Amino acid sequence: MLTIIDGGLQTLVQDLGRKEYYHLGVPPSGAADKYSYLLGNILLGNPHDYAALEITMLGPKIEVRKKTVIAITGAPVEVLHNGQPAPMWETISVQEGDIISFKAASRGVKTYLCVSGGIQVPDVLGCKSTYTLSHLGGFKGRKLVAGDDVPIGEPLPGVFHHVGKRIPDEFIPEFPASADIRVVMGISSYRLSDEGIKAFLDSEWRVGLESNNVAYRYTGARVAFKPLDPPFGTGSNSSNAVDIVYPVGAIMVTNEEELILLLRDATTGGGYVTIGTAINADLDLIAQSRPHATTRFLAVTVDQAIAARLQKKKRLLAVQDLLR
Repeated sequence: MLTIIDGGLQTLVQDLGRKEYYHLGVPPSGAADKYSYLLGNILLGNPHDYAALEITMLGPKIEVRKKTVIAITGAPVEVLHNGQPAPMWETISVQEGDIISFKAASRGVKTYLCVSGGIQVPDVLGCKSTYTLSHLGGFKGRKLVAGDDVPIGEPLPGVFHHVGKRIPDEFIPEFPASADIRVVMGISSYRLSDEGIKAFLDSEWRVGLESNNVAYRYTGARVAFKPLDPPFGTGSNSSNAVDIVYPVGAIMVTNEEELILLLRDATTGGGYVTIGTAINADLDLIAQSRPHATTRFLAVTVDQAIAARLQKKKRLLAVQDLLR
């Protein structure tokens, strides 16, 4: 059991997310930075889909109620174990009554607390991830608050013999103040002018304060539409399109001065013009971009997007092999 003394800004139970319900309007949710989350489970020898706590920027204070082993990954943050500094990216033995506390992240947004045996809340629609907009999954469908008792699994066999195991430095991600995000152009980008597409690709964009697990907002340039009438039935605004399915990563142009990039908690369809889709391999980087961080969008092919995804998978497999 983990007893929450202070829930921090937003601490959620997350795993790899829901995979079978997108066509029914249920987004996948799940860990925003899957690479960091997976490295935590790999460190502990957990199955990849074991649930963890996802901490947003300002972390919680937690009392451990069972002897176990933990690992903390993701955005760099000062971690205190009974008041003493504790390492990230390394397995840590904790005893009953120990206090783990987190200060504000120095870079990035999402930090992960993984526990041997995983967080053991009930599955909802096939997983334990939290979708707060519908109060679905996780711990009672919401963020953790003071007084919550979060169940955890029994420590896995042999885990105490591997305390101090660490992710090699070359596999620890960076959390830059600016990011290059790769995009496959398309969906309804034909509704944008050549000048608008050029502005999208050539301009520096800034992350908005309203960004969250649902979507990231960007401003910084003007993406002009073609002088065409919107399709019949879609209204008079040039940003309107016939309803379409939005893939995770879709970049909507809701007006000529703002982009909205949909993440894992986003709506699954709607009627806005979309200029393209951020590739799967870069979704973690997007989710770790802080408000006011700068971003440039780079056009890539589908083949390049698939290659980037496979390369990321190979890195995870390489870490797993090294830590056996």
